[in-house]
Amino acid sequence: MLEDKASRNTRVLPTPRRVTFAMPSGNRRQHFVDDDLVMSHFIAVLSATFPEGEDFFIRSVRQFRTSVIDASLQEAVKGFVGQEATHRYQHRLLNERLQTMGYPTARIDRHVGRLIERLEKRLSPAMRLSLTSALEHYTATLAEIILTSESARQLIGNGEVRSILLWHAFEESEHKAVAFDVYQTIGGTEQMRIRGMRIASVILFAELFAHTALSMAADRASYNPIRLLRSLYRFSRSPIFTADALRRFRSYTQRGFHPDDWDSTAVLEYWSRELFEADGSQKE
Repeated sequence: MLEDKASRNTRVLPTPRRVTFAMPSGNRRQHFVDDDLVMSHFIAVLSATFPEGEDFFIRSVRQFRTSVIDASLQEAVKGFVGQEATHRYQHRLLNERLQTMGYPTARIDRHVGRLIERLEKRLSPAMRLSLTSALEHYTATLAEIILTSESARQLIGNGEVRSILLWHAFEESEHKAVAFDVYQTIGGTEQMRIRGMRIASVILFAELFAHTALSMAADRASYNPIRLLRSLYRFSRSPIFTADALRRFRSYTQRGFHPDDWDSTAVLEYWSRELFEADGSQKE
C-alpha cells in the first residue's frame, strides 16, 4: 500500500536475530523449489549473489557511519549491518549445499566478488551507496511481494528453502530504508540516486538472467521441451511481473521517493507473529 508521505514519522529499527535452518536434502540436480525447473535455478542464482552482495552493502553503508548523527539512524545502521551479516552467513551455508546438488553457486559467488571489486575501484563512495540503496529497493520490493502474495509463496514451494526465504524477505522489508536514509544524510543528490538505480538495474537483470540461463544449460532437464516451456510459462506468470509489481519497482525513480512511501507496517506485524516468538526468538 502506498503510504501518505506526511504519515512517515517513525523509523523501523532492524533487529539482528539468531536463526538456524534445515538445508535442502535432495540429490544431485534435484529441483529443490517445488520440483520446478526454472524457479530452482533462479533461486539458486539469486542465493549465490547474496554473500558478496551483502558484503558490498555493508561496506557501502559503513563507509559513512561517522556522518550519521541521528541516534535512531545510528541504531538502524547497526541493525542493518547485523542483519546483512547474518544473511551472508546463512546464504553461504545454503550455497554450499546447492553446489553439492549441482548448482554453480561457487562459480557465481567468485564472479560476483570480482564484479564488485571492479565496481568499487571505479565508483565513488557516494555512488556505491546509491547503488546499494537501489538494490535494496529491489530486494525489499521482491520481499514484500513474497510476503503479501500467496501465489508468490506457492512459487517458492514448501521445502527447506522456504523458511530461509521468508525470514530473509521479512528482514529485507524491515531494513529497506536504512541505506536510503544514510544516502540522504550525506547529501546524496536525486540525480545520482536515480542514476544509481539505472546502473543497478542493468547489472542486476543482466547478471540474474545470464547466470540462470547458464545454470539451466548445464541441466539435462532443461532439454525436455515440454517441461521447459511449462516452467517458463509458470515463471512468466509470477507475481513479480505483474503491473503492480512493476509500478513498485519503477517508483524508485520518481523524484521525492522514499522507501517508506510503500507502507510495510501491517506485513511486518503479521510476519513477526508468524516467524518469531514474543521474545524475538525464531519459531520452531
